[in-house]
Amino acid sequence: MISTPAYTRGDHTAAWAALNMHAQGAARSFDLRQAFAGDPARFERLSLQAPAVFADLSKNLWDDSVRAQLIALAQACGVTARRDAMFAGAPVNVTEGRAVLHTALRAPHGQGLHAQEVHGVLDQMLAYAEQVRDVPRSGIRDVVNIGIGGSDLGPQMAVAALDPHVHPDLRFHFVSNVDGHDLAPVLRQLNPATALFIVASKTFTTQETLANAEAAKAWFLAQGGGDVARHFVGVTTNLKAAAAFGISTTFGFWDWVGGRYSLWGAIGLPIAIALGAEGFRAFLRGAHEMDQHFLQALPEQNLPLQLGLLDVWYRNFLGFSSRSVAPYHQGLRRLPAYLQQLEMESNGKSVDVDGQALPFATSPVVWGEPGTNGQHAYFQMLHQGTDVIPVEFIAVKEPTHGIAGLHRKLLANCLAQSQALMLGKSADEAALEKPPTASPSMAPEVISRHRTFPGNRPSTTFVLERLDPHALGALVALYEHRVFTSAAVWGINAYDQWGVELGKALCNQLLPRLDSGDVAGLDASTAGLLQRLR
Repeated sequence: MISTPAYTRGDHTAAWAALNMHAQGAARSFDLRQAFAGDPARFERLSLQAPAVFADLSKNLWDDSVRAQLIALAQACGVTARRDAMFAGAPVNVTEGRAVLHTALRAPHGQGLHAQEVHGVLDQMLAYAEQVRDVPRSGIRDVVNIGIGGSDLGPQMAVAALDPHVHPDLRFHFVSNVDGHDLAPVLRQLNPATALFIVASKTFTTQETLANAEAAKAWFLAQGGGDVARHFVGVTTNLKAAAAFGISTTFGFWDWVGGRYSLWGAIGLPIAIALGAEGFRAFLRGAHEMDQHFLQALPEQNLPLQLGLLDVWYRNFLGFSSRSVAPYHQGLRRLPAYLQQLEMESNGKSVDVDGQALPFATSPVVWGEPGTNGQHAYFQMLHQGTDVIPVEFIAVKEPTHGIAGLHRKLLANCLAQSQALMLGKSADEAALEKPPTASPSMAPEVISRHRTFPGNRPSTTFVLERLDPHALGALVALYEHRVFTSAAVWGINAYDQWGVELGKALCNQLLPRLDSGDVAGLDASTAGLLQRLR
């Protein structure tokens, strides 16, 4: 077995100390407006082109010196050695003794580990997807994916993002929450004779997924459905449990694929049905090209590496505790939710790989909404609030909707927001304006202070030529490798999620108490709430 390389935690390096000194000194006075005024080439030098994704990093609070020190930090932490070990199949998920090989799921045949197994499942899955897509023969009109977490967020995000590429005669629904208010509205839209349910659970024991699957099956039978095996398919490794449920068609995956990294394989079955074999392979190809970029590009040109290091700079040295993602494309409306799991479940850790408590912060809070909706919701805080929150804008150059005039307005809004965050507005500038809604009883100088924007607020803008399967694959893989980079610097394991388990265990203990009313041994708050909810 390939061994996992030794690591050096970031705060144990001289580069960390140098960055900390810089953050306490020169970084305090860094001003983006002055940086651009003094360096006409800043945009060209701090922009990167990766497969399908262009990134403008020039509106971030860094310069060549900071970037060089961050690259030195990555070298001191052995980030590239850990990257190479991950791709080679080393058990970098050390707490579970597992390899981390979601990259193998998108490697062309013969170019990745476990190629025979991977492409065997891929070929079977895509053949099945094509059968479902043959609507006159399959009779399927609605596809319902029942999963949660990685079995829901990735497929739901991708199908929404790629709507123009989705089979026009199929409707897709995603049910994840154990709250019946999630499942019931979907069931009301269905005809059991034309519905296909995908039950996505590696172990076929996920509490929320199995509860929803059983409820869907009961509805199916009550509505006259008579062939469970034809209308229910499983994405699972527990063939015995799936068979007991009534499922005969299953697609599996492996313990070296974590849930939040699994949309490239069998968990991507809804994506495959939506896009077809050719579209799904283009999705994989985009991700694989980003894998190769991450593996081969020099540090200065390596976009995932640069983004991960920038995250460390903001989180640990400038003290920014959150990051907002603002995709200026309605198709990417579920991307922030997907990225929340990808980043916060991966890097929301408080001990390093040796179990030692960390003296520094790890994952930021990731959140956001599509533009321009976000502009009329939380952008007020981004511009004039007391917290500095880095923002990531995602712009897509070519629309697919064909409605005249709208896309140019959308892009202009995207550009204006990043520009406004950087430039701000001084009190003197505000004083020259005559806002029509300002109170005539308030002194003009007071109004001008209310209309002052501090500016110097950082942002990154990603540009995609178009939002197609290839580009989306590259974008998602970019975020995956970015998360890996920051985790490697922090010396944490990005691939376990023990924090998810405690709540599940306590839920299993409390469930029978809701029936019995037994509160013995419970804390007063839980006991009181349980009695009120019975």
